[in-house]
Amino acid sequence: MALKPLTSVFLSPLSLPYSPSNPTPKFSSFYTKPTPISCQTQAHQQAAPTSDPYRPESDGLGAAAPTRGDLFLEHHQSVAASEVVFNANKKKKKVKFSGSWKASAASACYGCGAPLQTLETDAPGYVDPETYELKKKHRQLRTVLCGRCRLLSHGQMITAVGGNGGYSGGKQFISAEELREKLSHLRHEKALIVKLVDIVDFNGSFLAHVRDLAGANPIILVVTKVDLLPKETDLNCVGDWVVEATMKKKLNVLSVHLTSSKSLVGISGVASEIQKEKKGRNVYILGSANVGKSAFINALLKMMAQRDPAAAAAQRYKPIQSAVPGTTLGPIQIDAFLGGGKLYDTPGVHLHHRQAAVVHSEDLPALAPRSRLRGQCFPNFQVAFDDSTLSRIKSNGLNGFSIFWGGLVRIDIVKVLPQTRLTFYGPKALNIHMVPTDKADEFYQKELGVLLTPPTGKQRAEDWLGLETERQLQIKFEDSDRPACDLAISGLGWIAVEPIGRSLRTSDSDLEETAEQLQLSIQVPKPVEIFVRPPIPVGKGGGEWYQYRELTEKEVEVRPQWYF
Repeated sequence: MALKPLTSVFLSPLSLPYSPSNPTPKFSSFYTKPTPISCQTQAHQQAAPTSDPYRPESDGLGAAAPTRGDLFLEHHQSVAASEVVFNANKKKKKVKFSGSWKASAASACYGCGAPLQTLETDAPGYVDPETYELKKKHRQLRTVLCGRCRLLSHGQMITAVGGNGGYSGGKQFISAEELREKLSHLRHEKALIVKLVDIVDFNGSFLAHVRDLAGANPIILVVTKVDLLPKETDLNCVGDWVVEATMKKKLNVLSVHLTSSKSLVGISGVASEIQKEKKGRNVYILGSANVGKSAFINALLKMMAQRDPAAAAAQRYKPIQSAVPGTTLGPIQIDAFLGGGKLYDTPGVHLHHRQAAVVHSEDLPALAPRSRLRGQCFPNFQVAFDDSTLSRIKSNGLNGFSIFWGGLVRIDIVKVLPQTRLTFYGPKALNIHMVPTDKADEFYQKELGVLLTPPTGKQRAEDWLGLETERQLQIKFEDSDRPACDLAISGLGWIAVEPIGRSLRTSDSDLEETAEQLQLSIQVPKPVEIFVRPPIPVGKGGGEWYQYRELTEKEVEVRPQWYF
């Protein structure tokens, strides 16, 4: 219906000036030029859609308007809830759904972020109908923990993510691609990203395509689990090593923090940095699956609670921690700041090239180190070798031997110096065995599932696809005082390749003659990646041989600082 332009304006007596001669002014009118009123047609609106697909048409203005984080959270929860309803409707066409799903679309389990539902008992987010209705009646749905999270909190390994070759034994509720898609909105939002990396699996957990998720947003890089590094490790050297590796990624990294969620080392520095840099924006905790995001958030809230009452109140309902990759299935909003912005725990990004993607769910705890790492060296003369093997090692070193790291890694030493030493850093639950290469195949078939675990047990060993990927490495070295390189196995740990034992030294002429003589063959499961990287300086020896690179003035300006 067309609107007629307003041609006159009536003024109330209060709008006219008061004077003693005219105590009660009369109403008057005056002519004004009509103001054109333009209306966008539906076709015009379709031709120029808004760039934000999550912006509502009318949800309030000013302080009443929802934040972008609220819209982000509501959108993903509603999409996930509708998918659950749709799948259940396909299986049970005769089931009549009640209107309670509209409420559950905006309500999620505070432990994992899965939308609350009362239909599928095996799926995440399940709550028995009586509990759900009671909590809904008292408006306490945000305090509900789903059945899967309760089992996870008691140590049970219940998976909920499929599509990456592993994760058997659980309800295949969501794919890794769908979890990654939940984070796609971040690159369009002005936010502060706190990106977590596991120091034990630095290369495997770094997220090679993090820029696709974070966009141009500033990043605070948090390196977790530094308490697991060997004793007497100089964290200054480790911090410099991390910054050197990070600079090659060309990301917008503000600072690097070495932390431990268990001992709270470095957590206060991260909390201060977040308060300094968030500037009213939402803060998103981002990282690969099982990198320790939930443990970090719990430690962060504990540290922030000393000064922020909002963080103290948020400690009551914290995300669930477990060794299962994919514990968090949806974004979890945490009201941790008195000022503007909210804290979000996000689903872990699942990487198919990590060992966790191929082992059985019950073997996952074996991949996670529980105590401080201690390098296991080979050859190790404290091991009881028979006389023939011992004499062979002393005369020719590791040449002609194969080393098994559990049932997940096999290293064939093709050609190395007699003094070459390999030091393994990883979980103690994986045993290491060395056998002659000509007997390695027979040993692997016989001991897989017994001595060589994971896989654990003969039944899982029969279903095991084996070590299908083989990579030939030729390693150069120039300095006998430091390791040549690290061989990092994605999702497991790393192997330091030291061409010459510290107790043995050789002349420069010997180095020239033996250059390029380190030849190894490594076999791993098919999707698992092997990274050849500069050696990380750990232990007392690392602080002795590590050398800081000289920086230009420009590099000093753009280079992030590290803290611990």
